[in-house]
Formats: sequence, structure tokens, C-alpha cells
Amino acid sequence: MPLKHSLSRRSAVLRTLAGFSSAVVGSTLPWQPANAAQEKGTAQADPKIRGPFPILSTPFTDSGEVDYGVLAKEAKFVSWGGCPGMIWPQSGDSIDLLTMDEKMKGMEVLAETARSLPTSLCLGVQGKDTEEMLAFAAHAEKLQPEAIISRPPDSGKSEEDLRQYWRSLAAVVNRPVILQTTGGVHYKGPIPSPELMIELAKEFPHFGYIKEEAGDVLGRMRTSVAAMPPVRRVFSARGGFHWLKESQLGSEGVITERAAYADVLTRIWELQQSGEAPKTLEDVFNNFIQMVKVKPGSLRGANLFIWKKRGVFKNLVSRDYGPQKSIPPSPIVSELKLDDQRIAEIEERFGALRPYLNEETPDLS
Repeated sequence: MPLKHSLSRRSAVLRTLAGFSSAVVGSTLPWQPANAAQEKGTAQADPKIRGPFPILSTPFTDSGEVDYGVLAKEAKFVSWGGCPGMIWPQSGDSIDLLTMDEKMKGMEVLAETARSLPTSLCLGVQGKDTEEMLAFAAHAEKLQPEAIISRPPDSGKSEEDLRQYWRSLAAVVNRPVILQTTGGVHYKGPIPSPELMIELAKEFPHFGYIKEEAGDVLGRMRTSVAAMPPVRRVFSARGGFHWLKESQLGSEGVITERAAYADVLTRIWELQQSGEAPKTLEDVFNNFIQMVKVKPGSLRGANLFIWKKRGVFKNLVSRDYGPQKSIPPSPIVSELKLDDQRIAEIEERFGALRPYLNEETPDLS
């Protein structure tokens, strides 16, 4: 995608932002109590923003272009798997290595796809600075997803930077906002404190949703859960590895890059909620963890093999960073290669999950 085209689109979005944000600020969230303007800290959590919200992986064509048709199929797969929500763009591969145009077009494709699905769409809104984040926020708001998620800006150096960045976001979106406590690969700023999360939740009735994955996660989670309300929902993260333990502390869902296991995540969530069959819950969770531990275990590793195995992805193609996680001037395209021994290991561990997979054939057309 030509850089000039991407920048011109950004400029167009920013030109409309001032008028757009003033309209949003004056509106009212549909699930707020009638006196929410006076009691922001007691606004109710949106019941749709709860449970497993997997992050979609970014699919590419053989030549390294974003495959928007497969992206739409991913959304349908996650919905078929029963997950209450899905997120894009949020993971490292879909944030740093895509142009603004590519991300905005992907948002549009998913918004259109999600209109016919029961699964809630959450769009990722972040940038290297406030200006870039607001361009994405304005675009996402027009698409009317059920929620927004945002991580710290790459340029953030202090907690005050994060406070002002997210306050700017609060002014232009009118739906639940999940705040992620870690930044991207180029973020060098502080971990946002639980106190900042609580402060923003008190100030804005659509904040108070937290993806907790930084620092002393268990301690931070206890602090946030104890502040409900104004904190409205706390999500586990970190690949879902500690989801069961954190659910005992009050986590009410998980945000993970493991959307290829949407039906398994749904099964784990349902067993958590019912409190029945604890041995079954332990078995499915342990087998899920063993599956995602297979090397290469990154989002662009064995995860891609499962996406293809399950009939969603067409290939194992990725875009790569340059030296020292730099953003290359043009895409670096690679295809994952797995030897027979690694494939056999993946197949064996995936086989252990078969009792918990959705047996129906997904309609991805």
C-alpha cells in the first residue's frame, strides 16, 4: 500500500475529528443508569463485554498482502466457536507491520462481517502518539463496534502521558473501552498503575475494562477487582496460561491471540461459569496449555498451522520485523516451515483437544 495514500487517509480522518468528538461527548451510553452523569463511577458494565475475546491473527496472501477475505472468515470461525467477542487489530503482527490504510480497511471488513454475527466486535485503537490513535479512534467509532481496546502509545514516557492519551480517547468514543496494561514492542514507558485505571474508570462511564498482563499481575488484579465498581471488568491475558487461577481472583474473561481455538476457549468459559465438572475443566485447560506450548509457539508459529488445519487460513505466510524489531521500509515476507517431527507433535497435542472441539462444520462462506 503506497505510503502517500495511507497518509492522505489519515489526514482526512483527522480533519473530521474535532467535530466528530464533540458530537460523541454529548451522547449517552445505552446501558448507563439514568443518573450516570452524576454517578459515573457506578455505571454498569456492558453484559456483552465478558468472556473469551480472542484476537484475530492477520492473514496474508502468498505475496504478503493482507488477505481480507480470510480475515472475514476468521471472524465467522470465532463466532461459530461460540466466543462472545473478538478483537482486531491488536497483536504485534497486525499493529506494527501494517499500514494505516490496511488496518482501517480491515476494520471495515470486520464491521461489515460482524453485522450478521452474534459475536461482539472489539476494534484495536492505538498509535505511536495521540494524533495517530485519534485517527484510528474516529474511524473505529464510525463503524460502531461493541467495544474498543487501546494500549499505551509508543511515545509515552510517563503515567501522565498515558492519562492524557486515554482521556483524549474517552472524548471520541462512545462504547466500552478496554485498556491494555502493556505496550507494543517499541514501548519503553511505565506500566500504567491500577490507581490510574481506577481513576479513569471513575471519570468515564465507558472505561473500567482492563486487560491485565503487566508486572505483578495477580496483585494488580486483586486491586482492580476490589475496586468494582468503578472498575467494570477485568480480563486475563498472557496467552491464557493463568486464566483459571486468575478467574478465581475475579477475572471475567480472557483476551488472547489464540483465536484458532475459539471453541476450546468457549468450552473452558462455559465450564468456569457452570461450576460443574471441575475435572473436565482441568483436563480441557491443561490440554489447551500443552497445545499452545508447542514450538514455535509465537502467534506466527504453530498457531498458523492450526489455522490452516482448521480450514481458515490458506497458507503459513507472515510479515517479519527487520533487525532489532525495526519496521522495514517494505514488507519482509516469509513462510513457516515445519519438519515432520514438529508436525507430528502438533497433531498429537491437537488430538488431545478433539473431545472439546465443536463437531459441526463451520460455514465460512
